[in-house]
Amino acid sequence: MKGILKEFKEFAVRGNVIDLAVGVIIGAAFGKIVTSLVNDIIMPPVGKLLGGIDFSQKIINLDPGVKTASGQDITTLAQANEAGATVIAYGQFINVLIDFIIVAFCIFMLVKGINYLKRKEHTKPEPEKTTTACKYCLSEIPAAATRCSHCTSQLEAEGSNAPA
Repeated sequence: MKGILKEFKEFAVRGNVIDLAVGVIIGAAFGKIVTSLVNDIIMPPVGKLLGGIDFSQKIINLDPGVKTASGQDITTLAQANEAGATVIAYGQFINVLIDFIIVAFCIFMLVKGINYLKRKEHTKPEPEKTTTACKYCLSEIPAAATRCSHCTSQLEAEGSNAPA
């Protein structure tokens, strides 16, 4: 039992697990922001442009015999919930679909930015080589050396390991 607890502790404090947990929490918060953006900012003007439609209340009533407490036909999601009618809430689906498209676009842009930074990182020029191999013993020596520090061979010119 102690072995399992030790393994679980190592797993739980591993960097990837903590990063994942932080990502899930931030993702949930971001999802709430996007839902509010869709429901409170985007859909009201769209509904207004389409003749004052409130998409969150658009339904297809599957129980036409069920009426509101006052005997009226059910026309909104709130009325259907109150009366216990079975409905298809296509307006809610439209809102969730727009939520998804916005979140997917934001994630796409984030991944695109990360990939751009990674590409930029790989295009860094290679640093100038400061060592070279001795032609005689193949040991690494400074490029400006005139004599090998390992085999003491005389090197012809600075940085050139051609035999003399």
